[in-house]
Amino acid sequence: MRKLVVFYSLEGNTRLVANTIARAAGADILELVPEKELSARGFTRYLWGGKSVLMREKPALKPLAIDPSQYDMFFLGTPVWAWSIAPPLSTFLSRYSFSGKPVALFCCHGGGPGKVFRKMREAVPGGVFLGEIDLQEPRTNDTEPQLESARKWVGTILSKL
Repeated sequence: MRKLVVFYSLEGNTRLVANTIARAAGADILELVPEKELSARGFTRYLWGGKSVLMREKPALKPLAIDPSQYDMFFLGTPVWAWSIAPPLSTFLSRYSFSGKPVALFCCHGGGPGKVFRKMREAVPGGVFLGEIDLQEPRTNDTEPQLESARKWVGTILSKL
């Protein structure tokens, strides 16, 4: 079974977790890169990101290095923006079908997952959901214990296949 970890990361937390998951699962990895990255700094960055979520923006992405249609199972990851999915992942989810395919969800956040998992499930109609995990700022907050939790979670997900 070919597995793919697909993620977007702005500050590096989701990237760190995605790389950990990919190694633990023996999966390929695909980082989503917007054509135009969010350039605001400080608190303005959060306001701009939140506006993007509320306006349901779907930013253009740079060409993908991997064809997702060639994979059988997906780990999908996002930072939490305004209690929801970061717009670059929304763009990706709107372009590909996951119907009948096993899907596991992960997110990174500073204060809680909000509605992100419900919104991800809604954006992946027909996906066979195997589980979800959220991590709080793993780059700076108990890094190794959180990454170990992610590795154990991957084992649980793979045991369901």
